[in-house]
Amino acid sequence: MKNTNKSIFENYPDVVTVEQLASMLGISTKTAYKLVKEKQIKSVCIGRIYKIPKIYVLEYLQIPF
Repeated sequence: MKNTNKSIFENYPDVVTVEQLASMLGISTKTAYKLVKEKQIKSVCIGRIYKIPKIYVLEYLQIPF
């Protein structure tokens, strides 16, 4: 079952942008930024760019990785 869960996002890179995060979750970019800025989804900020390791997206969704 773990392999099935991981394959949900197999077309995305291991580290995604906020725009890709929004696409993954089916939400607006504005909502994705809100989740990241409020630290509901862990991320790394490089300058003004947020990068989100895919493992944190799975963690947010409570999918085993």
